[in-house]
Amino acid sequence: MQISEIQILPIKSQDGLVAFASIVLNNQLFLGSIGIYKRLDGKGYRITYPTKKVGNKSINIFHPINKEAGAEIERTILDKAEQILGI
Repeated sequence: MQISEIQILPIKSQDGLVAFASIVLNNQLFLGSIGIYKRLDGKGYRITYPTKKVGNKSINIFHPINKEAGAEIERTILDKAEQILGI
């Protein structure tokens, strides 16, 4: 898996959400609306993937299917966010 583009869009902090990220995988797939949140314990940041509310259920739009892919995406996004936001 190659992450070929990363964009970070800072926002006014709201309930721990500080920015949105988008990435391009393998120069073929755009994934957007990835949330960057401050961790509840105040030690670092985490990412969340978009969901859609249908009735009482939340449905995942997309997410990694294994820990390795999830860790690589999170590390790459948070490294870029650190450069842009100074976090």
